[in-house]
Amino acid sequence: MPLITGCCGFPVKKDLYYRHLHAVEVQRTFYNLPRLSTVERWRSEAPPPFRFSMKAWQLITHPATSPTYRRLRTPLTGSKEAYGFFRPTEEVWKAWEATRAVADRLDVDWIIFQCPASFRPTEENVTNLRTFFSRIQRGKWRVGWEPRGPWPDDLVREVCTELDLVHVVDPFQRPPVTPDVAYFRLHGRGGYRYTYSEEELAALCAQAREFEEAWVFFNNVAMWENARTFQTLCASP
Repeated sequence: MPLITGCCGFPVKKDLYYRHLHAVEVQRTFYNLPRLSTVERWRSEAPPPFRFSMKAWQLITHPATSPTYRRLRTPLTGSKEAYGFFRPTEEVWKAWEATRAVADRLDVDWIIFQCPASFRPTEENVTNLRTFFSRIQRGKWRVGWEPRGPWPDDLVREVCTELDLVHVVDPFQRPPVTPDVAYFRLHGRGGYRYTYSEEELAALCAQAREFEEAWVFFNNVAMWENARTFQTLCASP
């Protein structure tokens, strides 16, 4: 069973990271898309077969009222109501095309669309979600969707099956509803400052082994230590 382990961002210097872990989920692309020349440098610096995953730009998923926009370097143009929630607008579509260009240059395995809790399962949101993912041109990457808030499992399963999405979850919060391939994002039980115990990491390993393929990324204060311990535990028979 392929099991790929990494962190959400680089918690240590890249040369040290590359020696111990073999994948990373790029967080910077959520806040601001880097220059393509920067992305090409990241790819050239990483030793093969290092794997990249990336978060889609927030302009696609999050409304302009989101506090995450405080980190946006380029001022928004047009109406703020045109951004986020997969709205069928020129602004969202341009944000996707820019995200796609970065994904191509970085040669990513995954693009992850993380939604805020305010993106609720309304008829409008589900329609916009379906329209967006039906329209985008797919590359060789896979697409993960991390819904938050009160999305019922049956609806998530229906949407993921229809649109060829992988249900991204924190497995300590809820199990995924899509089969075969798991994409786990570990946010810390109760928050970022949480450190997972060895017993919890062993249980996580057992859960990951239930899938044909699992990608596990840590996004907590002890992500570096937890990812390495997890990798060691899963390497044991």
